[in-house]
Amino acid sequence: MTDSRIPTATLGTGGPEVGVQGLGCMGMSFAYGPTDSTESRATLERALELGVTLYDTADAYGAGENEKFLSPFFKAHRDEVVIATKFALSIPPDDLTRRVIRNDAPYIRQAVEASLKRLDVDVIDLYYMHRRDVNVPIEDTVAVMGDLVREGKVKHLGLSEVTGTELRTAQAVHPIAAVQSEWSLFSRDIESGVVPAARDLGVALVPYSPLGRGFLTGAFANADTDLTADDFRRHQPRFTGENAAANVALLEPIRAIAEAHGVSLGQVALAWVQHQAQVHNLTVVPIPGTRKVSRVEENTAATAIELTDEELALLEPIAGKVAGERYADMAFTSAGRE
Repeated sequence: MTDSRIPTATLGTGGPEVGVQGLGCMGMSFAYGPTDSTESRATLERALELGVTLYDTADAYGAGENEKFLSPFFKAHRDEVVIATKFALSIPPDDLTRRVIRNDAPYIRQAVEASLKRLDVDVIDLYYMHRRDVNVPIEDTVAVMGDLVREGKVKHLGLSEVTGTELRTAQAVHPIAAVQSEWSLFSRDIESGVVPAARDLGVALVPYSPLGRGFLTGAFANADTDLTADDFRRHQPRFTGENAAANVALLEPIRAIAEAHGVSLGQVALAWVQHQAQVHNLTVVPIPGTRKVSRVEENTAATAIELTDEELALLEPIAGKVAGERYADMAFTSAGRE
């Protein structure tokens, strides 16, 4: 493993310069079973050494605990990192397992102040609308977000799981630096509308779950039997039962390419996502999540892997064969509204 830093890219027009791969930090305190805070902190530091500068969190991850966990790291490296966090998934105090989508102005203002306090920073570098409340016009939501920029609370704006049409509407109100959506060898629905809109508008794509929530690494074959009871992947259709069994078979071409390159399955999956920048002529900065030093080293090394045309052709049909949706309820995704 070399210590060469990964290349950089700019998010949007006039947005921040970041490493071409970011780090999803959700799992350090939420969703994927037991965590090790010491290893997670070492992972943050190692990622920065390797040129990872975009760190992704949200107020909903662990009901604010993820932002608090990341705060000391951000403070120690404030001038080196780009902090991305999100609002919109309100957590009712009487039921911490629920999420209520809110895009209204009073909630946005409440949410940004709470995130600033938990992160213990003066300004958020990239502030995302996490999910779309269809009862609030997106232009109204983005107008409020734009006010936060003018007030110095936020530097750049992002949207998550929006359609191409919604992105175009938002961009007409205020510049959008990045759109975050699931994009991987298993999930390619955004290519029909979101990706072309982002390309046309000069907006960067920030793919989350580029490793198919770990499934594309071969780390587990069935969430029901291979993951702990508190792992939320046990509730996602494509990772359980007959769907999981069918999807495991789809890993074979990835495995064959990995063996040919002498790399891991996950590195091939990440190399494919990174390659989409060339395919679609736009900036692509995936944010694979990990809490292990060895994994962040493996993930960043994938930025140097070049897949051949023949290998890309082998990978092309996979998404169309995936069994099961990426969420049990797709209504809150861009695909559910396209």
